[in-house]
Amino acid sequence: MGVKGLQGFVDNAIPRACIQVDLREMAEQHRLAQPGQVPTLVVDGMACLRIWYRCQAWVQGGQWREYLHLLEQFVGAFTAVGIRLVFFFDGVVEENKREEWVKRRLKVNKDIARVFQYIKLHGQQPGKELLCLPSGLATFSRFALKSLGQETWSTVREADYEIASYALQHNCMGILSQDTDFLIFDTAPYLSVNCLRLDRMSTVMFSREMLCQALRLHLRDLPLLACILGNDVVPEDQFHRLRSDCVAEYRKKFSQTPTHNKVFAVAEFISSNHSQSRGYQGMAWLLLPDTKRMLLEEGVRKYLLPGQKSTWVNTDSVSHASDIMCKMEGFTSSDILQAAKEKHMRAECLMVYNVLCDGVVECSNTLEDEEDKQLLPQALLYRPARAHLYGLLLPTSPGCSPAPVVKEWFVFPRNPLHEPDLVSPVPLGQPGGNPDLGALWFGGDASVTALRMSTFLAVFNLQELTDNLQQLDTSLMAVTLLAIYISLQDSSVFLEDIDAYLSQAVCVMGKSYTELLCTRVVRVDSRAVQLGSLFVRGLTVLIAANSACGFPFCSDELMPWKTFDGLLFHSKYLLAHSGSPELELLEGNDSWVLQFRQLKDLLLETCRRKGRNICRAPPRGPSASGKLMGDGDNPPEKRHQHFKHPGQPCPPNQNYRPQSRGPRPSMQDCSYRPRSRHPGRQRYRLAPRWPMYQHPRPDCP
Repeated sequence: MGVKGLQGFVDNAIPRACIQVDLREMAEQHRLAQPGQVPTLVVDGMACLRIWYRCQAWVQGGQWREYLHLLEQFVGAFTAVGIRLVFFFDGVVEENKREEWVKRRLKVNKDIARVFQYIKLHGQQPGKELLCLPSGLATFSRFALKSLGQETWSTVREADYEIASYALQHNCMGILSQDTDFLIFDTAPYLSVNCLRLDRMSTVMFSREMLCQALRLHLRDLPLLACILGNDVVPEDQFHRLRSDCVAEYRKKFSQTPTHNKVFAVAEFISSNHSQSRGYQGMAWLLLPDTKRMLLEEGVRKYLLPGQKSTWVNTDSVSHASDIMCKMEGFTSSDILQAAKEKHMRAECLMVYNVLCDGVVECSNTLEDEEDKQLLPQALLYRPARAHLYGLLLPTSPGCSPAPVVKEWFVFPRNPLHEPDLVSPVPLGQPGGNPDLGALWFGGDASVTALRMSTFLAVFNLQELTDNLQQLDTSLMAVTLLAIYISLQDSSVFLEDIDAYLSQAVCVMGKSYTELLCTRVVRVDSRAVQLGSLFVRGLTVLIAANSACGFPFCSDELMPWKTFDGLLFHSKYLLAHSGSPELELLEGNDSWVLQFRQLKDLLLETCRRKGRNICRAPPRGPSASGKLMGDGDNPPEKRHQHFKHPGQPCPPNQNYRPQSRGPRPSMQDCSYRPRSRHPGRQRYRLAPRWPMYQHPRPDCP
């Protein structure tokens, strides 16, 4: 949630409530007070994303291996002083918060539009004032932390509630977040992540006791204060009139009013009515319509943790049940539902529980250009795969009622989000019908292993590639599968785009974290930005399909730090669209060139069999100049022509290669250096060559 205006009020009007603390000392005091207990901080993962992602480049799709390194440093700083971390991430969006969720997503869409306008005008990444975190950052962060051995939870209800409840139940030393709701909950101390200094292991603790002293309130009054001021459950505009009346009355009472008189006025209003509070009749004195009073009572109850009571509401009606009522129980077995819930809570799967429990899934903003009328938004491009995924999770038998539609709240340009998109589950179309979900999830013999793989590929309608793709390392399989799927779904994808995807995939596997930091791009291309985000969103669909199919692959091998680097992809995109030869794309490494050709042959042959011939990109018109990006420095600007796709049809000559247009980035600018493969660094299992693509047989479909 988050209380409107409360953070600024505390910072400016009650400085004594902002206490500088040394986390080492806090941990030591906690050990003395709780012998045998490890000092634990509960971390609000969603509030930390902007703190964690300190990579200089963000617009190209994310520098994921660097991000993983930064997370490792964050965890290591606390581990070094004996503090245990427990991470929580939002796992659902509750319907009473949907309106606020939509407002925020539409606002971010406007910011994204400004990002693309800036890129087209300047040919470079905008400054921090327009920072939009890489697509999928929240999703991949929980998997990254698990890969680092951290206890990580995905919530099944309001995340703030679960965080506050866990901290209270486990007697944690604090909650690390940036959300004023943790000043309202009666739980562990609230510590600021924005004020966190890892070099000093210090931050600011916001004291709810000091806040109550300044406002002359009890701790039990804070939930009512929060609701009258406005939060994500109680919209701010609902009680504008009441707040205005409070301020007017406060000014009559006190001739000298503080600057932040709104909060003081509402607090005085609550304090003056303490004597009238009698159990659940505590709000009866409010001269409000029943609907608004009920809204206030609902808001107050949201702050009551298990075992807590309030004088402002009838606590007998407060439910703290941990079991969530699932709307799809009639379409799945209880053991499947329980397994899905457990994996969801342990942050081991994606989307599966949301479909099986509520039939509602959502996806936040993606870096997509609303002016690009050719590239499909990721929400629409991956919808056929998601429909197959829903068909696997919500199967129906002949003669039974059809499976219910799944409500999708997916953010993309020009989608007003007035209501969800309704997507009907689509059967996979495998011989014999959909496989049994129980067999996929709980089976253990060799036949089930093969079934999981073929079912996974069937989600993307590529089950005929089972033998070919399973010869590849999982990370290369993931990139190749996504590149094939994207090419089949979107006819505006060109051969140069495929070259960029595949060459990036081959090169990223052979590069270390420090080598990737040296990647440079001479300019930022708006279309490449969208293609990068499109691919990263595709990885989330792969992870969801892997979860639904019983994990035919190790999840970590599908993660972006194993498959994708935004700057590296961008550099390959610019090289490919400038007509660079394969050897330059693959950095002079012959073994990489061979591997690249095999992946490309497989992709082109698969697309040809399905009636899709991928052509080269038409010429693009000039635009602004850009500057080098990467390595954490601020290199001088270098002017290069920028080409924007004008929407021309593919040229009839399939052998057309665009001529070099303007200065090509030098090998030094692009960190080009021929590399020899180091034995043992990665294992490469090459797919067989596909002679049918080079010499098509007349009888090939």
